[in-house]
Amino acid sequence: MDRVWRCAGLRWAADGPVLAWQGGRTSALPWGKRVAFEVAEGGARTCVGARGHACPVRAAVPGRSTGARCEECARLDRAHSVAADTVADDPRPYHVYLAWFGPGLTKVGITAVERGPVRLLEQGAICFSWLGAGPLMAARRTEELLRAALGVPDRIPYAAKRAVRSALDPDPAARAAELSALHERAGALADWPESLEREPFRPVDHVGVYGLDRRGDGRIPEAVAEVGELVAGGVVSGALVAAAGPDLHLAHGSGAVVLDTRLMTGWPLGPAADGAGGGDRLTLPVRDFGQGRARGVQGGLF
Repeated sequence: MDRVWRCAGLRWAADGPVLAWQGGRTSALPWGKRVAFEVAEGGARTCVGARGHACPVRAAVPGRSTGARCEECARLDRAHSVAADTVADDPRPYHVYLAWFGPGLTKVGITAVERGPVRLLEQGAICFSWLGAGPLMAARRTEELLRAALGVPDRIPYAAKRAVRSALDPDPAARAAELSALHERAGALADWPESLEREPFRPVDHVGVYGLDRRGDGRIPEAVAEVGELVAGGVVSGALVAAAGPDLHLAHGSGAVVLDTRLMTGWPLGPAADGAGGGDRLTLPVRDFGQGRARGVQGGLF
């Protein structure tokens, strides 16, 4: 393989998803674009480093890791992170939000006001609404209030999100109903921090943004399996039919397979031998939704 790139993850821009590569290169991902690459034969996955710095020992990283960092770099990356709750003095205002990923899958979280809805797109939220905005610690206290009083989690496993994504109600109002009820219950709670300015329920739906409503019959494209890990010499080739959070939904046979782009980081990748004009191809370990372990490497799903 003459030239290889290392993926730096999926980014969400105003006009859709973009794959970023180490070194600054980016690849736009319009619907229908063929995503085709090959993992370098004999290549190894190495740590992507922390906070803009390369891993000093280029440590090996397991193929199934979505963090793509060695233990030391992961510790350094969390050392100054709002998401890891290791920062208490960030002066920026923060939003508190409720996000819905499917029936029974609602979480509470916070994000810097200046980021707008980007954090929700990164998480794969199907719809969301702001609860309020204020200083970081007030936002944190509100988040904890909802967890304690209403039992709302602050994390939803990605496996759970993927499992329901192809069976969502096609009606936006129905998708927002559970979120609306929870927003009302949250607003009725006492002990909200005084410095948090509450916001009314205004649901924002991402089904169209994710491309999950593009079938002519109105049905959401059915994803039947997900890639478990990348392996040296493995090949992926499929048209992009949808994307949500870090996931790409790629056409494969009569359905779609989900590729978590976090699994790509740290691997040396090059163009697939059949290029952008080739057909659907997948030679990586995959697992059906609802199954906990990956099956062996195979050439097709159907």
